[in-house]
Amino acid sequence: MPLGANKAAMMGASSGGGYDVEYLVIAGGGAGGAQAGGGGGAGGFRTATLGGIKVGTSYTITIGAGGVGSSTEANPTNGNDSVFSTISSTAGGVGARSNDSGNWDGGSGGGAGPGGGTNGPGSGNAGGYTPVEGYDGGDLHATNNACGGGGGASEVGYNAAGGNGGNGGDGRSSSISGSSVTYAGGGGGGVAVSGSGGTGGNGGGGRGGIPGGAYVEPGTANTGGGGGGASYPDRTVSGNGGSGKVILKIADENYSGTTTGSPTVDTSSVADYTILIYNASGTYTG
Repeated sequence: MPLGANKAAMMGASSGGGYDVEYLVIAGGGAGGAQAGGGGGAGGFRTATLGGIKVGTSYTITIGAGGVGSSTEANPTNGNDSVFSTISSTAGGVGARSNDSGNWDGGSGGGAGPGGGTNGPGSGNAGGYTPVEGYDGGDLHATNNACGGGGGASEVGYNAAGGNGGNGGDGRSSSISGSSVTYAGGGGGGVAVSGSGGTGGNGGGGRGGIPGGAYVEPGTANTGGGGGGASYPDRTVSGNGGSGKVILKIADENYSGTTTGSPTVDTSSVADYTILIYNASGTYTG
């Protein structure tokens, strides 16, 4: 085998034509529930290698926005999907909120809120992927109408307990960019009467609220973290979900240099590879 061909095989050339790109695709996190609500579920976390990237072909990158918090029961929202080419990560589920019914499922599920069985925790891995992209939300506790934490990329959201909101599930780490970074933590659950709101999961999850409006936090931008659930009766706004992110790792000899959307281009963190970090939507041309 010629020396150049051997190097290409080692660094990412696909034997089936085209070349390989390693990816990390994080979806937008769900908002926390309002008026005593569960923590928002983290956006889906997917990482692997996509083969067959063709020279001259443009590949779309879509960064999912986080869900939008609200002070009104029915208005907080799920996050939005993130996409690289044919790879899609599922938006995080919104936290369940008081006396409302809806769909809390997502990349990771939203935490449960008060009001009965219709407000149980949401299910994670809504895309049905293997390995899973996220986990279920946590359940509520009747004392203080404490709400469950949102699911994260590495574990379920915590159940509320002892009158305190459940913590958000932790996210998952990735070293695709050369150092270990944790993404996609779930949001903490809020409480309606007293007690403590749940803490956000590692990886950008926001803290849940307590009466008086303290501590409600959004998910961190470009981590896919879930937003914190709001408290009651002060009707503060629940936490927004964190927006998503896409990172591509491309062998230097394959990297075309053609992008849109102004990604960060890192040529020094991983030897022989170019890292593209998209915090906003764009394209990569193979």
